[in-house]
Amino acid sequence: QVQLVESGGGLVQAGGSLRLSCAASGSFASIDAMGWYRQAPEKQRELVASIPSGGVTMYADSVKGRFTISRDNAKNTVHLQMNSLKFEDTAIYYCNVLGRQSGSTHWQNYWGQGTQVTVSS
Repeated sequence: QVQLVESGGGLVQAGGSLRLSCAASGSFASIDAMGWYRQAPEKQRELVASIPSGGVTMYADSVKGRFTISRDNAKNTVHLQMNSLKFEDTAIYYCNVLGRQSGSTHWQNYWGQGTQVTVSS
């Protein structure tokens, strides 16, 4: 059974920092892209940052220069370092993994349960 477990969310003042982590466990045969999405109240879920297995990282314009995504392929983990946080960064942050399970040829998107990030102004 595949599971994504997120950690690191919380309450922080504007200008502060948080580090999100996501650990992917289960019968993954291979993982391609890993990333973070977020969803604020009454807004659609949006991509924050993504990092493919062997390519260039991508960031939403709103977080460029403030957020940094990284991954540890040996541990199947992805991190999001968030600096200079703003009130508008407040949202539920979801880990996303594009992976293939052992014995399968099918690639699938997997989601974490979400972690709340609240930035006070």
